[in-house]
Amino acid sequence: MKNLTKVTGFLLISLSDHPKNFHLLFIVFFLIYTLTVITNVLIIIFVFTDSQLHTPMYFFLGNLAFIDISYSTVTAPKMLRDLVTNNHLISLPACTTQVFFFIYLASAEVSLLSAMSYDRYVAVCHPLRYTQIMSWAVCTQMASGVWVLGFIYSLVHTLCTLRLTFCGQNIIHNFFCDLPHLFQISCTDIFLNILVLLVVGGSFGIGVFAITFVPYIHILCAVLRIRTNHGKLKAFSTCTSHLTVVFIFYGSIIFIYFVPTTSNLFTLNRVVSVTYALINPLLNPLIYSIRNKDLKDSVKRAIHPYMRKHDHR
Repeated sequence: MKNLTKVTGFLLISLSDHPKNFHLLFIVFFLIYTLTVITNVLIIIFVFTDSQLHTPMYFFLGNLAFIDISYSTVTAPKMLRDLVTNNHLISLPACTTQVFFFIYLASAEVSLLSAMSYDRYVAVCHPLRYTQIMSWAVCTQMASGVWVLGFIYSLVHTLCTLRLTFCGQNIIHNFFCDLPHLFQISCTDIFLNILVLLVVGGSFGIGVFAITFVPYIHILCAVLRIRTNHGKLKAFSTCTSHLTVVFIFYGSIIFIYFVPTTSNLFTLNRVVSVTYALINPLLNPLIYSIRNKDLKDSVKRAIHPYMRKHDHR
């Protein structure tokens, strides 16, 4: 039998094969990460300090902003350090930890998007009972469920990952660790891992997918029953930001986890991974801010006292 050395660390492949591009990439992704943190922190501040935003919709939006900050922090600082130091090594424990938190936050986000779909369904289809159905107790339970469900889901996959051994091949064709990459280079039979991914991941995915998109069937039917075009536009405008975020997020997930990773797709896979891990957390607050009148009004109320002081001077 061929003697293979057990691998205890991995080499992450950068976004570019040319070291001369590393400094430019560092500047670009440092700005993206910084803007992600700033915009999401501002949303959290506005949501929790402006009494007019103390509604279920913005409570969930505040949770989404916190997830996006954490989500990008799982991958961005390590990638930025690698670009500066040109050291792309990651230990097995660090890689496993990154996998755990990446799956945890991704599953928490997709669960939260389903909770936000239900919130939009109640707002459009049962507006008179909205405050009764979406009470603070219900919102807190739903948010807690999102975090607990994400933790359990990630823990199951991470524990299954711990059974894998790696020997010989230690190159991960991406800038962070994720399940598909580890499966690809493992020298352990991954049948059990694939089975868990199909059963647990399939059940979880079908569940959150149904909870996310089925409410929009009812929303669409309710909107079509509205007689005036203005009423239809107003009813559906409350959902467009959420739908945009959902389609971008699900589109990235489908490519990463359902399109087979071959040598011909390594570069494209890394590009989509950038969108999935770094761009989406920045897009989410921008999409909600640009299309959301309440948030714009909150910003105006926040800066209005300073503008008045400046005018008096």
